[in-house]
Amino acid sequence: MLENYLTVKNEGKHEINIQKSRFIGHIKRTETEEEAQAFIQKIKKEHASATHNCSAYMIGEQNLIQKAQDDGEPSGTAGVPMLEVLKQMDLKDTTVVVTRYFGGIKLGAGGLIRAYSNSTSEAIRQIGAVKRSLMREVIITADYGMLGKLENELRNHKQLIENIDYTERVSFHVLVPVSDVDSFKGWIIDFTSDQVEMRDGEEKYIERDIQI
Repeated sequence: MLENYLTVKNEGKHEINIQKSRFIGHIKRTETEEEAQAFIQKIKKEHASATHNCSAYMIGEQNLIQKAQDDGEPSGTAGVPMLEVLKQMDLKDTTVVVTRYFGGIKLGAGGLIRAYSNSTSEAIRQIGAVKRSLMREVIITADYGMLGKLENELRNHKQLIENIDYTERVSFHVLVPVSDVDSFKGWIIDFTSDQVEMRDGEEKYIERDIQI
Protein backbone atom coordinates (compact mmCIF):
# COMPACT_ATOMS: atom_id res chain seq x y z
CA MET A 1 0.00 0.00 0.00
CA LEU A 2 1.21 3.47 -0.86
CA GLU A 3 2.22 5.63 2.09
CA ASN A 4 0.82 8.76 0.43
CA TYR A 5 -1.16 9.56 -2.69
CA LEU A 6 -3.52 12.17 -4.12
CA THR A 7 -7.08 11.68 -5.28
CA VAL A 8 -10.28 13.67 -5.67
CA LYS A 9 -12.25 14.60 -2.58
CA ASN A 10 -15.64 13.25 -3.58
CA GLU A 11 -18.15 13.17 -6.42
CA GLY A 12 -19.28 16.39 -8.06
CA LYS A 13 -19.60 18.43 -11.21
CA HIS A 14 -18.73 21.86 -12.59
CA GLU A 15 -19.89 23.57 -15.77
CA ILE A 16 -18.11 26.02 -18.05
CA ASN A 17 -19.24 27.60 -21.31
CA ILE A 18 -16.93 27.98 -24.32
CA GLN A 19 -18.12 29.47 -27.60
CA LYS A 20 -21.76 28.72 -26.72
CA SER A 21 -21.03 25.05 -25.98
CA ARG A 22 -21.71 23.73 -22.49
CA PHE A 23 -18.95 21.59 -20.98
CA ILE A 24 -19.94 19.82 -17.76
CA GLY A 25 -17.09 18.11 -15.92
CA HIS A 26 -18.18 15.22 -13.71
CA ILE A 27 -15.63 13.85 -11.23
CA LYS A 28 -15.67 10.81 -8.94
CA ARG A 29 -13.21 8.79 -6.89
CA THR A 30 -13.22 5.24 -8.26
CA GLU A 31 -11.04 2.46 -6.84
CA THR A 32 -11.79 -0.18 -9.48
CA GLU A 33 -12.32 -0.17 -13.23
CA GLU A 34 -15.84 -1.49 -12.63
CA GLU A 35 -16.64 1.58 -10.52
CA ALA A 36 -15.19 3.83 -13.22
CA GLN A 37 -17.25 2.23 -15.98
CA ALA A 38 -20.40 2.34 -13.86
CA PHE A 39 -19.90 6.07 -13.24
CA ILE A 40 -19.34 6.73 -16.95
CA GLN A 41 -22.51 4.84 -17.87
CA LYS A 42 -24.46 6.71 -15.20
CA ILE A 43 -23.42 10.08 -16.64
CA LYS A 44 -24.14 8.93 -20.20
CA LYS A 45 -27.63 7.90 -19.12
CA GLU A 46 -28.26 11.20 -17.32
CA HIS A 47 -27.05 13.16 -20.36
CA ALA A 48 -28.27 10.91 -23.15
CA SER A 49 -29.22 13.94 -25.24
CA ALA A 50 -25.75 15.50 -25.04
CA THR A 51 -23.57 15.75 -28.12
CA HIS A 52 -20.67 13.94 -26.42
CA ASN A 53 -19.84 12.30 -23.08
CA CYS A 54 -16.06 11.93 -23.15
CA SER A 55 -14.23 10.14 -20.37
CA ALA A 56 -10.89 9.27 -18.80
CA TYR A 57 -9.73 7.45 -15.69
CA MET A 58 -6.65 6.26 -13.81
CA ILE A 59 -6.93 3.36 -11.38
CA GLY A 60 -4.45 1.61 -9.09
CA GLU A 61 -1.38 2.40 -7.02
CA GLN A 62 0.89 2.41 -10.07
CA ASN A 63 -1.74 3.83 -12.45
CA LEU A 64 -1.73 0.54 -14.33
CA ILE A 65 -5.31 1.02 -15.52
CA GLN A 66 -5.68 4.06 -17.76
CA LYS A 67 -8.42 4.68 -20.30
CA ALA A 68 -9.49 7.62 -22.45
CA GLN A 69 -12.55 7.81 -24.71
CA ASP A 70 -13.43 10.56 -27.20
CA ASP A 71 -17.10 9.56 -27.68
CA GLY A 72 -17.31 10.93 -31.21
CA GLU A 73 -15.03 13.94 -30.91
CA PRO A 74 -12.01 13.93 -33.30
CA SER A 75 -9.46 11.36 -32.17
CA GLY A 76 -7.15 12.63 -29.44
CA THR A 77 -9.01 15.90 -28.78
CA ALA A 78 -11.00 14.93 -25.68
CA GLY A 79 -10.26 11.76 -23.71
CA VAL A 80 -6.46 11.93 -23.97
CA PRO A 81 -6.23 15.62 -22.90
CA MET A 82 -8.50 14.79 -19.95
CA LEU A 83 -6.26 11.87 -19.00
CA GLU A 84 -3.21 14.12 -19.25
CA VAL A 85 -4.75 16.46 -16.67
CA LEU A 86 -5.13 13.54 -14.26
CA LYS A 87 -1.48 12.62 -14.84
CA GLN A 88 -0.23 16.18 -14.40
CA MET A 89 -2.18 16.52 -11.14
CA ASP A 90 -0.96 13.05 -10.08
CA LEU A 91 -4.48 11.95 -9.14
CA LYS A 92 -5.06 8.25 -8.57
CA ASP A 93 -8.35 6.33 -8.51
CA THR A 94 -10.09 9.14 -10.35
CA THR A 95 -12.66 9.16 -13.17
CA VAL A 96 -13.77 12.20 -15.15
CA VAL A 97 -16.58 12.51 -17.67
CA VAL A 98 -16.97 15.74 -19.64
CA THR A 99 -20.41 16.20 -21.15
CA ARG A 100 -20.65 18.56 -24.11
CA TYR A 101 -23.78 20.19 -25.43
CA PHE A 102 -22.75 21.67 -28.80
CA GLY A 103 -23.50 25.36 -29.17
CA GLY A 104 -23.13 25.66 -32.93
CA ILE A 105 -19.56 26.98 -33.14
CA LYS A 106 -16.78 24.55 -34.08
CA LEU A 107 -13.67 24.88 -31.95
CA GLY A 108 -11.11 23.05 -34.08
CA ALA A 109 -8.69 20.46 -32.74
CA GLY A 110 -6.68 22.88 -30.62
CA GLY A 111 -9.79 24.48 -29.21
CA LEU A 112 -11.27 21.11 -28.29
CA ILE A 113 -8.08 20.02 -26.52
CA ARG A 114 -8.06 23.23 -24.47
CA ALA A 115 -11.79 23.00 -23.74
CA TYR A 116 -11.70 19.43 -22.45
CA SER A 117 -8.49 20.04 -20.51
CA ASN A 118 -9.88 23.18 -18.88
CA SER A 119 -13.20 21.54 -18.09
CA THR A 120 -11.39 18.69 -16.34
CA SER A 121 -8.96 20.83 -14.36
CA GLU A 122 -11.58 23.38 -13.29
CA ALA A 123 -13.99 20.64 -12.17
CA ILE A 124 -11.25 19.03 -10.07
CA ARG A 125 -10.33 22.35 -8.46
CA GLN A 126 -13.97 23.13 -7.69
CA ILE A 127 -14.68 19.70 -6.21
CA GLY A 128 -11.36 19.46 -4.40
CA ALA A 129 -8.54 17.00 -3.90
CA VAL A 130 -7.10 15.23 -0.88
CA LYS A 131 -3.82 13.69 0.19
CA ARG A 132 -4.33 10.22 1.64
CA SER A 133 -1.68 9.12 4.14
CA LEU A 134 -1.31 5.59 5.45
CA MET A 135 -1.25 5.57 9.24
CA ARG A 136 -0.67 2.91 11.85
CA GLU A 137 -2.69 2.99 15.05
CA VAL A 138 -0.39 2.75 18.07
CA ILE A 139 -2.17 2.11 21.37
CA ILE A 140 -0.33 3.44 24.41
CA THR A 141 -1.58 2.19 27.78
CA ALA A 142 -0.42 3.92 30.96
CA ASP A 143 -1.31 4.43 34.61
CA TYR A 144 -3.52 7.41 35.39
CA GLY A 145 -0.62 9.13 37.09
CA MET A 146 0.89 9.70 33.64
CA LEU A 147 -2.32 10.88 31.97
CA GLY A 148 -1.75 14.63 31.98
CA LYS A 149 1.97 14.48 31.23
CA LEU A 150 1.56 12.05 28.35
CA GLU A 151 -1.46 13.76 26.82
CA ASN A 152 0.23 17.17 26.93
CA GLU A 153 3.36 15.79 25.30
CA LEU A 154 1.39 14.12 22.51
CA ARG A 155 -0.66 17.23 21.82
CA ASN A 156 2.35 19.57 22.02
CA HIS A 157 4.02 17.48 19.32
CA LYS A 158 0.80 17.56 17.28
CA GLN A 159 0.35 13.80 17.35
CA LEU A 160 -2.99 12.64 15.98
CA ILE A 161 -4.91 11.23 18.95
CA GLU A 162 -7.88 9.34 17.54
CA ASN A 163 -9.37 8.28 20.86
CA ILE A 164 -8.65 7.96 24.59
CA ASP A 165 -10.06 5.04 26.58
CA TYR A 166 -10.57 5.54 30.31
CA THR A 167 -10.80 2.11 31.92
CA GLU A 168 -8.66 0.56 34.67
CA ARG A 169 -5.77 2.31 32.94
CA VAL A 170 -5.76 5.01 30.28
CA SER A 171 -5.14 4.10 26.64
CA PHE A 172 -4.26 6.59 23.90
CA HIS A 173 -5.06 5.55 20.33
CA VAL A 174 -2.56 7.52 18.26
CA LEU A 175 -2.34 7.51 14.45
CA VAL A 176 1.27 7.56 13.27
CA PRO A 177 2.62 7.60 9.69
CA VAL A 178 3.68 4.03 8.93
CA SER A 179 7.26 5.09 8.18
CA ASP A 180 7.54 6.84 11.59
CA VAL A 181 6.20 4.08 13.85
CA ASP A 182 9.58 2.85 15.12
CA SER A 183 10.90 6.32 15.88
CA PHE A 184 7.59 7.26 17.52
CA LYS A 185 7.76 4.23 19.82
CA GLY A 186 11.37 5.03 20.69
CA TRP A 187 10.40 8.58 21.58
CA ILE A 188 7.55 7.40 23.84
CA ILE A 189 9.82 4.87 25.57
CA ASP A 190 12.41 7.58 26.26
CA PHE A 191 9.84 10.14 27.38
CA THR A 192 8.05 7.76 29.78
CA SER A 193 11.18 5.91 30.92
CA ASP A 194 9.58 2.78 29.46
CA GLN A 195 6.67 2.98 31.91
CA VAL A 196 3.92 2.34 29.33
CA GLU A 197 2.71 -0.53 27.21
CA MET A 198 2.39 -0.18 23.45
CA ARG A 199 0.75 -2.33 20.83
CA ASP A 200 -0.08 -1.92 17.18
CA GLY A 201 -3.63 -1.47 15.93
CA GLU A 202 -4.91 -1.35 12.37
CA GLU A 203 -3.54 0.53 9.41
CA LYS A 204 -5.84 3.11 7.86
CA TYR A 205 -5.74 6.08 5.53
CA ILE A 206 -6.49 9.58 6.71
CA GLU A 207 -7.31 12.41 4.32
CA ARG A 208 -6.29 16.04 4.28
CA ASP A 209 -7.61 18.66 1.87
CA ILE A 210 -5.00 20.08 -0.48
CA GLN A 211 -4.81 22.84 -3.06
CA ILE A 212 -4.13 21.51 -6.54
